[in-house]
Amino acid sequence: HTLSEHLQTLVAKGAEGLMLHLATAKHRASRSDALLKIKPYFDDEAEVIAHLPGQGKYTDMLGALRVRNQQGIEFSIGTGLTDADRASPPPIGSIITYKYHGFTKNGVPRFASFLRIRE
Repeated sequence: HTLSEHLQTLVAKGAEGLMLHLATAKHRASRSDALLKIKPYFDDEAEVIAHLPGQGKYTDMLGALRVRNQQGIEFSIGTGLTDADRASPPPIGSIITYKYHGFTKNGVPRFASFLRIRE
C-alpha cells in the first residue's frame, strides 16, 4: 500500500485521517514536530451572499464571507483569506472555491477555508 491508499482505506472506514510519528523521536504529551497529521480535503464552490465585519485586528475589514453552496446550505468562511482579500473581498454574487474536511451532522462543510475566486 502507498500512504495515499492507506489513508483512503482508513477514511472510507470512518477515520478522520492519519497521524505519522517520527520513529526516532521520544514520545511527548504536548505538540511536537515529530508528529504529522494527514487529512484529506475536498473542495467545492459557493456564492458569496454577504460580507461579515471583522473584529480586533480586522476591524474595518472583512471578517468572514457568508456563502451559499450548491446544496443551498449557508455558512461563513473566515479562514484562508489574506489581508488583501479582507481589504478588497470577493464581491457579493461572485463564486468562490473553498476547501473543507467532510460535513457536520447538519450538512455544513467542516473547517471551510477560502481558496480563490472562480474566474
